[in-house]
Amino acid sequence: MASLTELQEVPQRKMILLVGRPGSGKSTFCQQAILQNLAMDMSTIFVTTEYGPSDAEKALRERGLGEAEPGLLNFVDAYNETVGVSVADRPDTVRADCDDLSSIDIGISKLSERMGRSGVLLVFDSLTSPYLFTGTEILRFIRQTLSKFAAKGNAVLASMDEGCGREEDLGAMMSFADGIIRMEVKEGSRVISVVKHPVIAPTRIETPITWSKSVLPGLFDPKIIGGLTEVMLSAGGGQPVRTEVGDFINMFWPNFARWSGMLWDPKRLPAVAYEFGKEAHARSRELMASDIFPLRMRLLMKLFVPKSFSEVRDMKKLTSRFISKSIQGARMGIWEYVEEKSRKDEHYFRVYENSWCSGLNDVGARLDHGGQWVGLFKALEKEERDWNMMETKCIGTGSPYCEFKVVPGEIGELKDSLESLDISVLENIYDRLMDQLTGSLVHGKPLPERSKLGSEVMLNSMYFATSIPALFNERYRMALRMGGARSGKNVAEHLMNAGIAEDDVVKRVVDFMEYCKVGNITTGDTIRIRENCEIFGIETGEPSCFFTTGFLNGLFSAVRNQHVKETRCIAMGDPYCEWEFR
Repeated sequence: MASLTELQEVPQRKMILLVGRPGSGKSTFCQQAILQNLAMDMSTIFVTTEYGPSDAEKALRERGLGEAEPGLLNFVDAYNETVGVSVADRPDTVRADCDDLSSIDIGISKLSERMGRSGVLLVFDSLTSPYLFTGTEILRFIRQTLSKFAAKGNAVLASMDEGCGREEDLGAMMSFADGIIRMEVKEGSRVISVVKHPVIAPTRIETPITWSKSVLPGLFDPKIIGGLTEVMLSAGGGQPVRTEVGDFINMFWPNFARWSGMLWDPKRLPAVAYEFGKEAHARSRELMASDIFPLRMRLLMKLFVPKSFSEVRDMKKLTSRFISKSIQGARMGIWEYVEEKSRKDEHYFRVYENSWCSGLNDVGARLDHGGQWVGLFKALEKEERDWNMMETKCIGTGSPYCEFKVVPGEIGELKDSLESLDISVLENIYDRLMDQLTGSLVHGKPLPERSKLGSEVMLNSMYFATSIPALFNERYRMALRMGGARSGKNVAEHLMNAGIAEDDVVKRVVDFMEYCKVGNITTGDTIRIRENCEIFGIETGEPSCFFTTGFLNGLFSAVRNQHVKETRCIAMGDPYCEWEFR
C-alpha cells in the first residue's frame, strides 16, 4: 500500500488532480507536497486563488518550512488582485486575476522563465475560483497551460472542489489528468482514495482528524456586539445609528451579498452563518445587564420574561411580548407562534414575508439558515440551555410562509438541512437575484416588495449576511470577497452587453447602491461610502468591507480595467470607507 508521502511526490511530466468537498484537506495536501519538494531542493511555483502568498507561506511555516533557498519557492497570486486586497509587492510573486486565465498563464510562464529549468512542481490551489469566474474556459486552460507545462518535464498538482460546479465539468477536468486523488471526511477520519495514478495502484488511506463543531471565538469583542445592540435598539424605536441614510436597507442587498459568496462552499457556509448568528445573540445576555440597554427595557425583561421556555404558554408569552415585535420592527418578517402544533420543548413558528426568502419563491430550497433567534432564547432563558432551530417549510420551496421547529438541545435533521444546497439550486437563486438586479438597472423594473412590510429591512440583516461570520471565519471572508468580485464583474458585463456606455454603467450601479441604502456614495478620483451598511457601527481596527470591496473591484476591472483597494474604513475609526484606484 502506498504511503501518504509517496502520494505527495508528484511524478514529472504528469498532472495530478485533487478532488473533494471544501474542508476535506486538499490545501493541506498541496502544502505538504510543496514541503516535500522543497526538502529535495526542487523549485516550486505555487498558484493561490483563495488566499494570498503571505497566508500560504504562514501555513507552510506552521507545517515546518524553514528558510528556503532564494528562488526555490515562487507564487502566482491570483487572489489579492481579484478581490481588491492591497498587499506589498514581493520579489517572489507575480500577480494575476482569477477572472483572467491568460494573466495566470503569463504569471506561470514568467516564473518558469525566471527559474530557467525543468523539473518544477506547479501547485494550483485551487481551480474552483477561476472556474466560478470563467466557466468552461477553465477546461481549455487546463489543457493548454497545465498539461503543457507538465509535458515540458515538470509536475503539476491541482485541486478542485466538488459540489461547487457542474458534475460534467468536473468530469471533463478529470479526463485531462494523469492521476486523480479523491479526498473526503468520514466519521472523524480523512479518507484519501487513489482513483487512478501513473505509478501508484488504486488504494485508500485513512488518517484521524479532530475538529470542533465551529470555529467560534472564545469571546466576542464588546465593540462588535455593542454595535449590533445599538442597531437592534433603534429598531425598537430608539435613535437611528445612521443619521444620513437611516437604519433600513433594501432586503435585496444582504441577500445578494449572501448568495454571491455561497457558491464557494455551499455545504459549510450555511452552517457557519447559523452558528455565528446563534452565538452573537447568545452573547447579548452579557449586554442586557449593561448600560447599553435602557433601564426600562431591563426591568420589563426581568418582570415579564419567563424563567423557562419549555411550556407552550411561556413560549407564547415570550413571543407575543418581545420576539414578534422585535422581528416585525426590524421588518425581517411577521412572526406567529403556532400554538396548536407546539408542545413542551418543541415549538413551531411561522414567518410571513421573511426578508431572507422574499423574492426567491419556488427556487427549490429552504433558504433561512439564521440561528440568531435561538441564540436570543439562550440569552433570555434563566436556564441558559442550548436551543436550536430548523426551517421545515419555506417560501423558497413554494410555501406561502416559512416555518421553523425550535427545541432545546440537538435537532437530528439540522446538519443535513444546512448541507442540503446543491449547485443547480444555487445557480437558480443567483440567476434570480441577477435578473432582479439587471432588470432594475437596464429596464427600471422594481425590486421585490412585500405587501405589508415593503422592501426594506433593518441594518443588522447585512451584518448577519456578511460582517459577523466573515470576521471570525476565513472561508466565509474569502467567499464574500470572491463572490463580490464575480458579481461586480457579471453586472458590469451584462450592462455593457446591453449597449450601456462605460461611464453610465458605473453611474447606474452607484445609483442602485444608493437606492438600496448601502450608504452615501461619491465617486471621482476615489470611491467614498459614508455610513456603509456592511460595517457601520462595528470596530475591527482593519479594512473590513469584504463584499463591497470585492464587488467594486469586479465592477471597475470589467468596466475600466482598473482595480481598487480600500484605504480607509469605518471599522478602523475613519469617518467613511474609501477606495483608491490602482
